[in-house]
Amino acid sequence: MQESAKNSRDRTFWEEWRSLIFFVVVMVIFRSAIADWNGVPTGSMKPTILEGDRVVVNKVAYDLKVPFTSWHLAEWDSPKPGEIVTFYSPDDETLLIKRVIGVPGDTISMQDNQLFVNGKAATYSRLDDEIVKQLDDLQRRHHAFFYEAFADMTPHAVMLRSTLGNDYGSFEPIKIPENKYLMLGDNRDNSKDFRRIGLVDRSRITGRAHTVAFSYDESYIPRMDRFIRPLD
Repeated sequence: MQESAKNSRDRTFWEEWRSLIFFVVVMVIFRSAIADWNGVPTGSMKPTILEGDRVVVNKVAYDLKVPFTSWHLAEWDSPKPGEIVTFYSPDDETLLIKRVIGVPGDTISMQDNQLFVNGKAATYSRLDDEIVKQLDDLQRRHHAFFYEAFADMTPHAVMLRSTLGNDYGSFEPIKIPENKYLMLGDNRDNSKDFRRIGLVDRSRITGRAHTVAFSYDESYIPRMDRFIRPLD
């Protein structure tokens, strides 16, 4: 009798909750293998991405993986210069978001915050005030802001301290080997990128970030002008 009552309770529980359980399982698998939204806790990608942004990541932009693993089922594309990607750091396995600067076969160097790709210097131009005004007064006073562009890369925003000559703003030419990528943050003076973690293996890249879904500031007030904002 007790066994029958237990089975009846189990059936009732399953009938009442199975839709929710199924939904949760599907959503977890979807976020693992298809698309996800990631919070950004640091300013390493300023002025493009701010702390408090929730960024949409396309996890099938380059390949299809087994959910909850890095095992590739299929691969149809590779990250391109200028794209913003998420990946697991080879240093401590932290999930990071950075911009692809060097792809296999490229030679990249930096001298006093001036980037060189395959021996050609990046060009820099004045950044729109619309982007700069999203930062606080202290950052606006102590940083310089530019569009950075190469021949085969859409111009993107970068920021750096107005004073040059720091060691972090330079590195010797490096030729990118097969299946490796060189990542930099748009906030060039405050980013845990190639200059600290080295090159990133292709298998560590989890997807391409393409949109700020929504955003809020340090007081948890929504930044309405950043809702559904494409990333450049």
